[in-house]
Amino acid sequence: MLVAFGVAALADLGSLVAGVDAGHVIAKPLLMPLLAAYAAVRGAPRPLIAALLFGWGGDVFLLADADWAFLVGMGSFAAGHVCYLVLFGRSRTSTLLGAGYAVALVTTVALLWPDLPVELRAPVAGYSLLLTAMAWRASGLGLYAGLGGALFLLSDTLIATGVAEWPQLPVPDFWIMLTYAAAQYLLVRGVLVWEEAPAAPSAYREGRTTV
Repeated sequence: MLVAFGVAALADLGSLVAGVDAGHVIAKPLLMPLLAAYAAVRGAPRPLIAALLFGWGGDVFLLADADWAFLVGMGSFAAGHVCYLVLFGRSRTSTLLGAGYAVALVTTVALLWPDLPVELRAPVAGYSLLLTAMAWRASGLGLYAGLGGALFLLSDTLIATGVAEWPQLPVPDFWIMLTYAAAQYLLVRGVLVWEEAPAAPSAYREGRTTV
């Protein structure tokens, strides 16, 4: 399943670089189901599987070029972040890192706010708060999950700058999908490593299947 996920990710990224829209439409919806199947086979906790499936919902809706689809997709991703927060809730995180994420959140939202469509300002701000909280809490599970959370934040920030019509990198969707696919994989790996570590808190192990 992990190899299949890698192949689908490469196909998606290659399609974006080559400008083959059909390849992107086919490959993108395969990513999260394959990663969720891999995680399930490895015995991952249910909140992780749910987070990945909500990510799949977001992926599908964001393929549509419509404001309502963007909002529904963002809502699906937000539900996924809630699942991640449930999963990370018992981990220990750095207060200093949290302060850094808070500064990044306030700065980014303040800069984007004037350029976002009026109807998207509040939803984007609320989603950004939830996403930043997830990225911070992910760091409590170690390096892999911490990097995954940070890359997820970067990926969605790239999307937000596109919505705000800021100058973009060449082939912007390539960078969005590269950071997103890497983020979800690293989050999965981080959780699995944490689950398998002998030092993982027993309270975490007892609470991991409550959702």
